[in-house]
Amino acid sequence: MTTTARPAGTEPRTKGAVATVAGMLLVATTYGMARFGVGLFAPALADERPQLADVLGWAAAAQFTSYSVAALAAARLVDRRPRAGLVLAGVTATVGCLGVAAATTPAVLVVAVFVAGMGGGFASPALVPVVHAVVAPRARPTAQSVVNAGTAVGVVGAGLVAAGAPAVAPAWVLMALLCAGTAAAARWSARAVGPGRCGPAGSGAGARGGDGPVAVAHDVPTGTAVDASSPARRPLLAPAAAAVTVGAGSALTWTFGPLLLTAADAVVPARVGWLWVALGVGGVLGVLTGALVARLGLRRSWCVCAAALALATAGVALSVATAGPAPAYAGMALFGAAYMAASGVLILWAREVRPTGAGAATSVLFVALATGQAVGSAGFGVARSALDPVVLAVVAAALCLVGGAGALVRRPGTAAARAAAPGGRCSPRASASPSSPPRASRRGPGSRCRPSPRRPSR
Repeated sequence: MTTTARPAGTEPRTKGAVATVAGMLLVATTYGMARFGVGLFAPALADERPQLADVLGWAAAAQFTSYSVAALAAARLVDRRPRAGLVLAGVTATVGCLGVAAATTPAVLVVAVFVAGMGGGFASPALVPVVHAVVAPRARPTAQSVVNAGTAVGVVGAGLVAAGAPAVAPAWVLMALLCAGTAAAARWSARAVGPGRCGPAGSGAGARGGDGPVAVAHDVPTGTAVDASSPARRPLLAPAAAAVTVGAGSALTWTFGPLLLTAADAVVPARVGWLWVALGVGGVLGVLTGALVARLGLRRSWCVCAAALALATAGVALSVATAGPAPAYAGMALFGAAYMAASGVLILWAREVRPTGAGAATSVLFVALATGQAVGSAGFGVARSALDPVVLAVVAAALCLVGGAGALVRRPGTAAARAAAPGGRCSPRASASPSSPPRASRRGPGSRCRPSPRRPSR
């Protein structure tokens, strides 16, 4: 009996592919379902359990808050114990979904949604070192892109579940089972990754900037937390403020979009799930973020994304005002594309302001985005009973536009600091020769370099 030898390298490639697909599915369930499912099911929750209608905004705020808490906690855990992060992601998402299925009181709903929101915060940071350890170096950017695309896949899946489920409880039980199953699959695919086996030092979540450009399709917090007192945090103030503002504006669609549309009879409750399908399909276009930035530049790309979010919110307002479904579905698709692209721009922005600490900077910006979403969800929830839905949409769109304008704010000295970083214009590699001393500065003693003249920004 003869056996056929397996080509060299086949098994590692297979393990990498399995880990990548498992990671994508875990992101799909913990993000697209457990995290973003509350807004989708808001109309059904308000209809089946009227006592919960007044706390939907607070529940969404709790979810965005718990996501930030889990992301910061995971940043200190996953480089050493990535599999523990995967287990925590599965447990919190599963328990939270089961809690939503059973919730009949406001307190139980808020707690359940808080727990469910932690799943995504644990999942993404844990998957970064797993992919780094299992996938071949040249394939890591592609693998991360596939994993990140899981959010759009999960949003589509949640929409299909909502369209086919007869009630809230069975839908959330099904999503809980999917969270548990995908977490088990991700944990199994990472069975060979143990403590200290996530690659060289700094190769895990805290060093995502070293793997090359990654086309991200969801808000992935990576890296370790940045000390609030650290001077390195200061260049992040402008992008963080922009992220908070855009996050607050986007919260209306994420949390109350389906509820506003069904209340205005623009979309019948039976077809609410298709709003999320449209949003997820549009979100797939987020993988084109890199091409957008290459063509327009970082800050103009952020402005375009924020303007597109505002336009998408205006589409929801038009649908509410006219009771027509077409603007609603078009607005949701545009919203998905713009939100996923904006998430990708934030990662590139983090790399620009902190080229040697992109992972930590990315964590800061996505916590800022989630913080804005938490504040926006709570604020719109309070204002919903007092203001017309069209007015709420105008406020949300205005917040997105203001956050987009934040990209035009540049901190003095940021370019010079970036040039002084390793690989910058003032680093040894940028000198005329390796042995030549740094060029003297015209700016006086103590100055590290003289930036070369640059064209003014358009």
